Amino acid sequence: MDFWQKWSSRIKRIPLWTVGAGIGVLFLIVGFAEGQFTDIYRKAVMICLECIGIG
Repeated sequence: MDFWQKWSSRIKRIPLWTVGAGIGVLFLIVGFAEGQFTDIYRKAVMICLECIGIG
């Protein structure tokens, strides 16, 4: 029981937003590793060019 009490006190010290930010960074890294960044960037450039009237 002493083991669980030590871990529960450590978990309470970690703010919840840091866990969410860590998960977000993890998903960004996974997306970048799979090459999704280039697809999204290409779509964003095409939308911008269409709005300007060039594309």
